[in-house]
Amino acid sequence: MARPSTSKRPLRFWLLRGGLALALLYLATFVWHQWKPLPEGVNVTGPWRSASVVRFHADSTWLDAEGTAHSEQAIFSTAFAMIEAADRLAVADFFLVNRFAGQASAGHRPLSGQLVEAFVTGNAAGDDRAAALVTDPFNTLYGGVEQPLFTRLRQSDVAVIETDLTRLRDPNPLWSAAWRICCQWWGNTPHGGWLPNLVGEGRVSLRTYLTMLNFKANHRKTVTVVGADGAKGLVTSANPHDASSRHDNVAFSFNGAAVGDLLETERSVATFSGAEAPDWPRIEEAIDAPTALQVRILTEAAIRDAALAMIAEAGEGDALDLLMFYLAHRDIVRALIDAHARGASVRVLLDPNEDAFGRTKNGIPNRQVAWELHAAGVPVRWCNTSGEQCHSKMLVLRPANGPMQVLAGSANFTRRNLDNYNLETNVQLRGPRDEAVMQAVSAFFATRWANRPDQLHSLAYDRHADHSRWRYWQYRLMEATGLSTF
Repeated sequence: MARPSTSKRPLRFWLLRGGLALALLYLATFVWHQWKPLPEGVNVTGPWRSASVVRFHADSTWLDAEGTAHSEQAIFSTAFAMIEAADRLAVADFFLVNRFAGQASAGHRPLSGQLVEAFVTGNAAGDDRAAALVTDPFNTLYGGVEQPLFTRLRQSDVAVIETDLTRLRDPNPLWSAAWRICCQWWGNTPHGGWLPNLVGEGRVSLRTYLTMLNFKANHRKTVTVVGADGAKGLVTSANPHDASSRHDNVAFSFNGAAVGDLLETERSVATFSGAEAPDWPRIEEAIDAPTALQVRILTEAAIRDAALAMIAEAGEGDALDLLMFYLAHRDIVRALIDAHARGASVRVLLDPNEDAFGRTKNGIPNRQVAWELHAAGVPVRWCNTSGEQCHSKMLVLRPANGPMQVLAGSANFTRRNLDNYNLETNVQLRGPRDEAVMQAVSAFFATRWANRPDQLHSLAYDRHADHSRWRYWQYRLMEATGLSTF
């Protein structure tokens, strides 16, 4: 008997076959963009380097006994001075460089404009300087708005390099697999749309929203300069973003060969983002003799590995302090509990996750993780925020014997930040605890943990405790799937 002609097969046959093909394409896209090779120069563990000058910088906002807010800022005064003074090279990489303020209150410093002016001033001082800002496409809402700050930089011969996020793995694969199939080819336009701009005036296109749902970023915050007094680097948790200017943040500046390592991580991002081969000099400034202080550059999952190694070293008689904006990574949480069980003195100071540029958040994930830590006996306190965020990311190990270690930079301790999805940069320090920079770090954390009569930096665990099992498992699902902004 002859087979039916394919032209006479029912429509449902073709719909089923098309649906199966689409499902297989979705599954293949899902898997590939979870495990595909990373661009060259990502997930870097730099070598330990000697440094003769390492300094700690902090921005702090606190309340006095009467409830009046006070603020001290040091990070961007240092960063802008570095950029202005550099006569050979100035390269910065910052996640947020914009005036998007959402519902932020008044009284913020215009950091984004000040960063631009630092670049413009530095470029005006000499014709032979190479200058570049590497940044995240969120600052143009993924091509949905014009960014006048970037226009001014380009007019002053400062290269603006927007990171090609499509080269990275997908932290939210349930959505990103569909987006890569259907929507990434559409591009975008800055000439308006029909949807409200959630962070500014005017309207944006649907394409902005669809791209934003990928929940990935170049989240780095670094400065690398070369001038008459040599090469310097700075790694921080702070953004030059107007609405972020009251946040608590930390930074470290340093010299030596690690500055060259930092620059190479930025050269990699510029290259895979399609920029012409950057005309940036190679930095090889090794310190003549070994120094007591050593630093190294870590990016992406290398930060996770270093954090876990530090926590694993902590045992009885050792002290481990964590100051963190977002804490959610399951390996880190379990490691902290294990360190406490081994007898280490563990202290965890967290942002309460309630403030987001004038909007109120529900406390996820920190309050849920804090409950888990508290139940295991780990001491937890909350940053005493009043509209700003406790945006620092720093882990400190003070062993009974051996060198002190500090790990700090852009990376929150979450799956997105530590598992090779976002671009992140941290610096790790090790050296004697009597070094000035180590003493400054210890004093900084101690003040924020215990407070002073005139400076109320932190609150007891009970102040923001949340023992809702529903929200706990909501956090666990969000962390596991990537369906979250943390």
